[in-house]
Amino acid sequence: MMAQADKRTNVAADGASGVEQITNGVWRLRILFVNVYFIAADDGQWVLVDAGLKGSSRKITEAAAILFGHNRPPAAIILTHGHFDHIGALPRLLQRWDSPVYAHPLELPYLTGQAAYPPADPFAGGGMMSWVSFLYPNEPINLGNRVEALSKEGSLPVLSRWRYIHTPGHAPGHISLFRDTDGILIAGDAFVTTRQESAFSVLLQKKQVSGPPRYFTYDWEEAAASVKKLQQLNPLVAVTGHGKPVKGNELTDGLAHLVRHFDRIAVPKAGRYVDTPPTVNRRGIVRLPANKHTSRNRLVLASIGIAVAAGLALLWKDRLK
Repeated sequence: MMAQADKRTNVAADGASGVEQITNGVWRLRILFVNVYFIAADDGQWVLVDAGLKGSSRKITEAAAILFGHNRPPAAIILTHGHFDHIGALPRLLQRWDSPVYAHPLELPYLTGQAAYPPADPFAGGGMMSWVSFLYPNEPINLGNRVEALSKEGSLPVLSRWRYIHTPGHAPGHISLFRDTDGILIAGDAFVTTRQESAFSVLLQKKQVSGPPRYFTYDWEEAAASVKKLQQLNPLVAVTGHGKPVKGNELTDGLAHLVRHFDRIAVPKAGRYVDTPPTVNRRGIVRLPANKHTSRNRLVLASIGIAVAAGLALLWKDRLK
């Protein structure tokens, strides 16, 4: 066990595996523009938080093997939410691992094939990642009986020192994870630490405490309340679904600024969900607001988006060489 712990420290130190140690027992793995997290439990078990993009299962399992040893599946996979970039590798991982998956009860319709998320809003603005968001899948994944509802009390399986906080707005059943003993927060997409709407900010991983990704956030009033709820935890370190870790004054001041000016710096000036959010319940989406943009506007945006998407693909390919 001691040898494995030493190996984990070496991995974090050299960075060769792509795994970054955040704090005691918590590691981050960046997969293109999204992060997944590995958490060591007290009893030698471990937990995976989120599952990244489709096609990343090999990278995740290799990192897990380095950190925890071969043929040691996670005791649980916990999802902050079920958007495509947080569950993409899950089907392949579940073919390899017989691990239970947990999510908030309000997220289950989108994880059991019952309901699709509200469509992405490319008119929310902010940059190229928004413009091409009409290409992002919003269909549900169907995990069947492999996914279970988290306890309503905020406790987490396996992670006795952690609790979850319901932080909706970006997704109905979005959660964030918090460890009170050292103030580390895994915020998911309740807020992020780069301007996720901007392809250049994402490529350069420019650090900035920002609101949730605009193109998939369906309820801005709830999103604002969720960020304020997380600020009131007074976290010492925060890691998010997109961007680099933040801590100390950078985190404290950044969160305070985001809460104080949320309407100005996070909420888009225009967009389908700005004034009227979708109505959701435990079965999924009940009512969507009308799309105010004409077919011609959507066609023009689609043409631009396809061209931009091609450019982004080349940029990502060059960046990853």
